[in-house]
Formats: sequence, structure tokens, C-alpha cells
Amino acid sequence: MSSTAHGARARARIEVTAAIKDEARRQLAAEGATKLSLRAVARELGMVSSALYRYFPSRDDLLTALIIDAYDSLGETAEQAHAAAADAGPVRRWSAVCEAARAWALGHPHEYALIYGSPVPGYTAPQTTVPAAARVGLVLVAILRDAHQGPGLTTSPLPAELRAEADRMTADLAPDLPPETVTALVAAWAQLFGLIGFELFGQFNRVVEDREPFFRQAVAQLARGVGLMDRRQGEDEKG
Repeated sequence: MSSTAHGARARARIEVTAAIKDEARRQLAAEGATKLSLRAVARELGMVSSALYRYFPSRDDLLTALIIDAYDSLGETAEQAHAAAADAGPVRRWSAVCEAARAWALGHPHEYALIYGSPVPGYTAPQTTVPAAARVGLVLVAILRDAHQGPGLTTSPLPAELRAEADRMTADLAPDLPPETVTALVAAWAQLFGLIGFELFGQFNRVVEDREPFFRQAVAQLARGVGLMDRRQGEDEKG
């Protein structure tokens, strides 16, 4: 086979794969992940099911691809926000990443629900989803690492009963950070996506109406909780 023909087939496969995932996302928005069906996707695209199976052998394979795409899209958004705020202090960088994650979720509610909503019955995400899922967390770790090496971090003592778990998490996630910081980061990470999920899934209805300033204030509290200081505060404490 010539390289030209091989390249044409590769491009065609990329285009068909993208069309399959686009139709699957449309079905997610309309029916939810539990009702995603390869046969329905094939029917909407005018394909026979056997042809679609050559791209995604099962519904779970298609779900995995959609999950990785969603995590990658969210992660890329967070990374871009972090890069755009590179000259700012750690608190502003933290806020920029958190605000970007919220904006992405509000713009992609069904994809957010796929990765942070209720588990899909009968589906277990494989390890291949982990690198994409970790991207936002790695950006937050990078902010804390820079602060630890620069202006410093404030920490609160850990209770003795949590020390072993804190040491384990630190070894797994960020060995160069204090266990007190890593423990606070894991809690802040959960709270960040809890805040976003509450807004997206309606739990804030009739509770929080002006949600953008509420979110900004909550994110600032999370920053303090993980020990971040703005530049002025760090300079004051050093002086």
C-alpha cells in the first residue's frame, strides 16, 4: 500500500472516530450515559453496527474514549489558565485555574456529569483514564510546589491519627511537598469539584443566587486552606 493511500485511510479513520464520538456526546446530552447505545449511534450515523464495532468494540470502550476526551479538555483549559496567569502570585494562579474549571463545567455540563456525576452502572473506568483525570490536580500541585520553593506555605499540624495516611498520600502524589499541604490539597480538590457540582446539578437553587462572587470567595478560602499566601502577605511575614 502506498503512503498516500495509507495516509488517506488514517485520515478517514480519524474523521469517522470523531463523528462517532460527536454523536455519542449528543446522545449523552439527550439521554444520559446510562442509555448510550452503540446501535443507536450507528443508526444515527447511517452505519451498520458491525462497522462501528471496528472503531469501538463495546459501549465501555466508547465511554472510556469520551471520558478521556472530557478530562483532557478540562485539563487543557486549566493548564491554559495557569499559563496565562504565570506572572501572577500563587493565590491568583490558584484562582485562575479554579475559575477556568468552573467555566469549562458550565460550558460542558453533560461532559462534566460524565466524569464527576453519578457512576454509570456496570462501567468501571480503566487505568487509561488516570493521566487525563490527573491534569487539573497536577496544575494545582505545581502552584503549591512553586509557592513552597518561593514565598512559602502556611501549614496546620496534623492529628496523629492522620499522619500515616498523610505520609502515604504525599509519597503517592507529591513527595516534595509537606504532608500537611498534600492533605489540605486533597480536601481542597474535592471541595472545588463539589462546589462546581452543586452549582451545575442544582443543589444551590434557592440557596446561592449570585454564584460567581460566591465561587470566587470560596476558592480564595480554599487557597488559604492549602497554605497559599499572596505576594504581599509573604513579603510581610518574611520582613
